Amino acid sequence: MNKLVEQQQIIDIPKNASTFKRFLAYIGPGALVAVGYMDPGNWSTAITGGQYFKYPLLSVILLSSLIAMFLQALAAKLGVITQLDLAQATKKYTNKYIAFGMWIIAELAIMATDIAEVLGAAIALYLLFKIPLLIAVLLTIFDVFLLLLLIKIGFRKIEALVMCLIAIILFIFIYQISLSNLGFKELLAGFLPSKFIFHQTPTIDGQTPLSASLGIIGATIMPHNLYLHSAIVQIRQVDSNEPLSVKQHLRYTLMDSNLQLTIALVINVLLLIMGVAIFKNHSIKDPSFFGLYEALNNPQLMQNNLLAQVAKSGLLATLFAIALLASGQNSTITGTLTGQIIMEGFVNFKVPIWLRRLITRLLAVTPVVLCMVFIPHRTAIAEHNILNQLMIDSQIFLAVALPFSIIPLLLITSNKQIMGNFCNSWLSQLLGWGSTFLLLFLNLQNITSQLSEMLQPFLATTTVNFISKSTIFIIIAGLLIVTISLINHLPRKKTSSINK
Repeated sequence: MNKLVEQQQIIDIPKNASTFKRFLAYIGPGALVAVGYMDPGNWSTAITGGQYFKYPLLSVILLSSLIAMFLQALAAKLGVITQLDLAQATKKYTNKYIAFGMWIIAELAIMATDIAEVLGAAIALYLLFKIPLLIAVLLTIFDVFLLLLLIKIGFRKIEALVMCLIAIILFIFIYQISLSNLGFKELLAGFLPSKFIFHQTPTIDGQTPLSASLGIIGATIMPHNLYLHSAIVQIRQVDSNEPLSVKQHLRYTLMDSNLQLTIALVINVLLLIMGVAIFKNHSIKDPSFFGLYEALNNPQLMQNNLLAQVAKSGLLATLFAIALLASGQNSTITGTLTGQIIMEGFVNFKVPIWLRRLITRLLAVTPVVLCMVFIPHRTAIAEHNILNQLMIDSQIFLAVALPFSIIPLLLITSNKQIMGNFCNSWLSQLLGWGSTFLLLFLNLQNITSQLSEMLQPFLATTTVNFISKSTIFIIIAGLLIVTISLINHLPRKKTSSINK
C-alpha cells in the first residue's frame, strides 16, 4: 500500500448498514477521479467545439466518457484486488530501468496537467478580482498551504470538498443552459456516431471537425487518473482474505466511480451545449477563457433576450469565472495526490508533500511566466490566444503518456495469476485493447497536428514532418519495449491469491 494512503485513516465500512448507507460510505474516490475529466483543459475544447461544429461532437464526449469509465473500473479493480496502485504494480512486473522511464513520463504528464490548472486558476483570479495576471500566476504557488491543511484533516474531508466544488460547477452550468433555447431533437441526435466528426472540412479558425474531436479526446482521458484511482480505493477497509468482502468492496467502488464519471460526462456535455445554445453561431472570436468571459458579458452575442438580460448584469460571466476557479482548485488537489503516489510507487522516493507540491508547481509556473514575459506589446486577443495555445500544447504530452499507463493496466488486470477470479474476461480484454488502439491512433493523429501547428511558424515543413515522424516512432518503440518487458515479467505459474 502506498505510504500516502497508509498515512490516512482507513475508513471503516458499516457491516450491518443498509445498501444506501454502505454506498454513502464508499462515495468519494470517484469524485477525485472525475475531477480530471472536467478540468480547465476540457473547457475550451468543448465550448469552441460546440460553437464551431455544434451537437455532433457530443458523440465524441460520450465515447470518451464510456472508455474512461471502463479504464477507471480496471484501475479500481487493480487497487482493490492486489492492494497495489498502478505505479507499484508496474514497477513490480518490470525492471527498474523501465519503471524509472515510466516514472519520468508520468511526472511530465502531471506537470503538463498542472500548466492547465495554473492558467485556469490564475485567469479566474484575474477575471474575478482583477489581480494582474502575472501576480495571479505566482499566487497559485501558494495553494501548497491549502493542500497541507487538507492532507492533515483526512481523505474524507478532501472528498467532501471536491464533491462540493463539483456541485458548484454543475449548478452553474445547469443554470446557464436553462436560460437558453435548446434544440432537443438535434441535441439527442448528437449522441449518435456520425461520419462528420472525421471530416477535415469545414475549417473554422484553423479547426476542423476531426481536430476538434481529437482535442476533446485528448483533454478528456487523463493518464494520471489511473494511478490515482488504483491508490485511493484502498482507503476503504476491506478484508482481503474474504472473497465476499472483496466483491462487495469492488461493487460499491465501481458504483461510486461510474456515478461520478457520469456527472463529469454531464458537465462536459453542458460545456459543449454552452457553445451551441448560449452564444450566437460563430460569434466567439477569442476562444480563450478571457474571450469566453467577455462573450458572456456581451448581450449582443447571446442567443435570446433572456440570456441577453442576464448577461447585462454580469452574472453569466461571474458564474463562469467561479466555476473555472473551482475546477482549477479541484484539479490541483488531485494532481498533488497523484504526484505523491507515482513518485513512491515507481521509485520509492519520499519527500514531504509540501515540497513535492512546491517543486511541481514551480515547474508548471515557469513556462507560463516565460510565455507572459515574451508576449507583451501584442493585442489583447493575440496575448490571450498565445496563453490558450500554451494550454492546448501542454495536452500533447498527456496524449504521449496515456498508452504508457493503459497498456500495463490491461496486461496486469488480464493476468489470472495476479487477479485470480477477478481477471479480465475475454470481452473486457477485447474492449480494453480495442479502446487502447483507438486512443493510440487518435492521439498519434492529435500529436502530429499539434506539433505541426506549434512548430510550423518557426521551422521548415520538412523539419516539422521529420520531428513529427520521429516522435511517433519513439512513442511506438517505447510502448513495444514496455509491453515486452511486462510480458516477460508477469507471472505464468499459479501463485497464491485471495481467490485461490
